Amino acid sequence: MKKLVKNNVYWIGKVDWELRKFHGDELSTQNGSSYNAYLIQEEKNVLVDTVWLPYADEFIANLEKEIELHQIDYIISNHGEVDHSGALPALMKRIPDTPIYCTANAVKSLKGQYHQDWNFHIVKTGDKLDIGNGKELIFIETPMLHWPDSMATYITIDNILFSNDAFGQHLASDKLFHHLVDPCILFKEAIKYYANILNPYSHVLRKKLEEIISLGLPIDMIAPDHGLIWKENPMQIIDRYAQWANNYQEDKITVIYDTMWNGTKKLAEKIAAGIEQADPVADVRIYNLAKTDANDLVTEVFKSKMIVIGSPTINSNILHSVAGFLHLLKELRFKDKKAVAFGCYGWSGESVKILNEMLADAGFTVIHDGFKNQWNPDDKKMTEAYAFGKEIAKA
Repeated sequence: MKKLVKNNVYWIGKVDWELRKFHGDELSTQNGSSYNAYLIQEEKNVLVDTVWLPYADEFIANLEKEIELHQIDYIISNHGEVDHSGALPALMKRIPDTPIYCTANAVKSLKGQYHQDWNFHIVKTGDKLDIGNGKELIFIETPMLHWPDSMATYITIDNILFSNDAFGQHLASDKLFHHLVDPCILFKEAIKYYANILNPYSHVLRKKLEEIISLGLPIDMIAPDHGLIWKENPMQIIDRYAQWANNYQEDKITVIYDTMWNGTKKLAEKIAAGIEQADPVADVRIYNLAKTDANDLVTEVFKSKMIVIGSPTINSNILHSVAGFLHLLKELRFKDKKAVAFGCYGWSGESVKILNEMLADAGFTVIHDGFKNQWNPDDKKMTEAYAFGKEIAKA
């Protein structure tokens, strides 16, 4: 069933209430998501994006209830990733000659995935498409937000920016607009989305935000391809992105660890207590990596000014859970964040050195050699761990 967005613009996507993992198993989506597609019905009928492949048949059946498929004049493919283009193969079997407007890189993506030579029309930033009734679509390339093929599409008069993956959230809702849902959940999902997907391209995003603003286009709504549409004061999410893209951090210190026999856990708690005593204003939190959602934890790192990370030594190395998480942090390219390492060991004690090396390689500024403890920490070592927390907080 389509839903009215504005005037002759309709949402015709799919709400995925059951989605819990995305990008394979890389990203957690505890609140589900949506695949937002849009139907514009002016003198020309335009379909903006589609849905993920598992919902292709349902999508086309719903689309047919609203418009005879051969009456679709243009298809806009803002991004070739399968969650937005998955229904295209089935749709194009029905209307094979319908022109698809997309970037040159999107042609490569769509051909590479579906092995079809559809009626592609390549567009660049500033190109326009007349859809009648005085309205035009204006295309804006947004490479690396978050694929090289990405773009946004703007409709004049209605002043809606179809932003694709930018400004979205993985959040299933029966509502269409952001102001109708709990803002705490909305912005929690929005910042998680940014931290886990868009942060590596913050330097690109800063320039692209400036470019979008320089175009002088009035924006009454921002309609992303996941989550809620920004209707009331839509520029607020652009303002948030401008903050998040500028090496964002809060007055927050996050202690992260995994443990084998709880020695490293004891250190984590005592170090955190020392930090809290020395910096009572900072938000200090402790997370057991093995018992915490990795993507939620990435969001906490994104918000932190410093992380303190611990692992015991095992096989002259660190726990694979910690190694994998540090690899993920390296992928996400955080900037201007400090880090400290700690851990227990029984025999050889390499973990802190390895943690320091991996943290530095991931772009963190390591401010201390770290804290090591052999065997299970006794009262003396717990006191030293507390003092260590105070020391690094002051640093």
